[in-house]
Amino acid sequence: MSDAAVSARFRAKGADEAAALVRDLCIHLPEPEKATVFGPFFDRFAKVRVVLLGEATHGTSEFYSARAAITQRLITEHGFSIVAVEADWPDAARIDRHVCHLGMRHHPAAPDEEDPFARFPTWMWRNEEVAHFTHWLREYNEHVPTKERVEFRGLDVYSLRASMAAVLTYLERVDPASAKLARGRYGCLTPWQDRPSAYGRSVLRGEGGACEEEVVTQLRELLAHRAAYVAQNGEDWFDAAQNARIVRAAEQYYRLMFHGGTSSWNLRDRHMFDTLKYVLDARGPQAKAVVWAHNSHIGDASATAMGWQGEFNIGELCRKAFGESAALIGFGTDRGTVAAADNWDDPMQVMQVRPAREDSYERIFRQSGVARSLTDLRGHAGLREALSKPRLERAIGVVYRPDTEYSSHYFEAVLPEQFDAFVWFEETRAVTPLRAGKPHGAPDTYPFGL
Repeated sequence: MSDAAVSARFRAKGADEAAALVRDLCIHLPEPEKATVFGPFFDRFAKVRVVLLGEATHGTSEFYSARAAITQRLITEHGFSIVAVEADWPDAARIDRHVCHLGMRHHPAAPDEEDPFARFPTWMWRNEEVAHFTHWLREYNEHVPTKERVEFRGLDVYSLRASMAAVLTYLERVDPASAKLARGRYGCLTPWQDRPSAYGRSVLRGEGGACEEEVVTQLRELLAHRAAYVAQNGEDWFDAAQNARIVRAAEQYYRLMFHGGTSSWNLRDRHMFDTLKYVLDARGPQAKAVVWAHNSHIGDASATAMGWQGEFNIGELCRKAFGESAALIGFGTDRGTVAAADNWDDPMQVMQVRPAREDSYERIFRQSGVARSLTDLRGHAGLREALSKPRLERAIGVVYRPDTEYSSHYFEAVLPEQFDAFVWFEETRAVTPLRAGKPHGAPDTYPFGL
């Protein structure tokens, strides 16, 4: 039977043209746990400078395993040297020290330094899938020169307390006089460091003054002393400078979050993009990075309801900055289980993911009948046209509310404009959270010990 006849019979069973084209043009993928087999299918993206790998939920095992397999391939075969993730900088720095700064002297942790990834949602990074990847990354870095080791960096903006502490600890070590001034400036935010959202509410109500001037002044001071501090230790200065940038961005973020509109979202994604740029620039003009973040961050927002409302994201900013040297790869699933909570700060549960709506992109990929696939959205005009009608797309974060799924988790998008490629898993399972405790014999830099 000819391909045309097979496709005709396929459509006669109820699948539409878009599903038939996906079925005919997609690449069948093996299980992502088979990393050395799974990864080579993504060599087509190896020549770009930034590969952005998404996820449709923050709690799906296959998404983490697939991103790990793709990233391992890009590192070992194509010279990628940065992994940048949707996580706070200080937490990711603990992983970076574990996997990258092997055998190097480390400054002792501050007495009040928090355990990494210990705040809600702990399962997003403290899970077996991430632990397996970081173990692989440490082993890989053991066999390459120090300057060629792969970094693990956090892009997010939520670490107000930890970032202030990191700046002060650094300055107390290298410049005690400046540390005293910095402590006074950050004193404006100290009452709010454990509940930063209350800071924004207080400023909005006129109950307290904004701390913008103080945190901006401190960042400028740190940058002004760059030459002297870099002469002592350039990596330490870079880490402190980034933490000072986070304090500035976090102050703005929490001050804006109660104003509504798009400003706080845009500030957060602008900060993530700027952080990616700082890391790339620090590594040099040949540096290449892999980004792990939710689809809502790495897909081009201008092709979604987010962008139509005035929001942008790191994916859109990367497309504007890097053009064809950025590859935006989305991930999706139809059903299975997911690690999530009913509400923010509630306990994690393993929840059932409902089969996708009939008017969604996920339905198209489900009807393709392919269990795991990679669909390149860049080249085939017929496929792009068939998928270019705006449709619903599902997004599950750390909170999942199946009973209100349509209003809580679906938004309109144009998939072939949002992503350069789409990775599909018909049925998925929840990530496995790590048990408490540091493995026996693990080094002091081990990132997941409690």
